Amino acid sequence: MSTHHLGRSVFGDPKNTGNLMSLEEAHQLLADWVPNERLRLHMKQVAAVMKAWAIEKENADEIKALKWELAGLLHDADWEKYPDDHCRIIIEELERRDMDPELIHCIASHGPSYFGVEPENSMDKMIYAFDELSGFIHAAALIRPARYEGMDVKSVLKKLKTPSFAAQVNRNDITDALSGIDVSLEELIQFIIVHQKEIL
Repeated sequence: MSTHHLGRSVFGDPKNTGNLMSLEEAHQLLADWVPNERLRLHMKQVAAVMKAWAIEKENADEIKALKWELAGLLHDADWEKYPDDHCRIIIEELERRDMDPELIHCIASHGPSYFGVEPENSMDKMIYAFDELSGFIHAAALIRPARYEGMDVKSVLKKLKTPSFAAQVNRNDITDALSGIDVSLEELIQFIIVHQKEIL
């Protein structure tokens, strides 16, 4: 993926803090913008692990959990329809809808080397950590007869060391994201396996 630096690091208006769309609205946006079922699945899987992490590790209440879930659900919403303006279009759409600035910043920071926006808080850091790894683990599941059933961390680690497998997944991004959080690669892989296996 080429870089799409956004040229700014401040998004939304502070007066819109707490403004979040419903899950129904978010899914409608995906239905309108993302014909590709595999891409929609990726976003649903990232949303599921983001929500689970917020609840289990961040003691999130319902509103905070929704914010994390929406970030996962919408982070690639413009990738298929507007590939040359990826991230810029969804950010402008969320700003137009007066959405929470933290939600918008999280989406803007899910690929620092591409968008030029560094992760600042735990939500930013975790979407960066989950994004590539979630897709990689799903690719690994698809080549197994039992899919996620019986999948273990060791087999995922082995595939990560095989550059030809899921070559489009940026291993450097995974390493960089891990350097910003106090979580091991093994723990992250296990968490993703557990929480995205039901999202099919």
